[in-house]
Amino acid sequence: MPKMKTRSSAKKRFKKIRKGLIKRAKAFRRHLLTKKSAKRRRDLRQRAYVSAVDVTRISRMLPNG
Repeated sequence: MPKMKTRSSAKKRFKKIRKGLIKRAKAFRRHLLTKKSAKRRRDLRQRAYVSAVDVTRISRMLPNG
């Protein structure tokens, strides 16, 4: 059986952590930041977790962690 390959796109965007959670970055932080409040930009810096319904699908893209 051939090796299972990790999807490069998922490897760049997600990271597996404790208890089967998957960490992701928040959206809306690339450009047009001047019109967003400091509080909103600060909140966008924080990491978020992938929704429970998507964990299985993304885990399949990251077989090697």
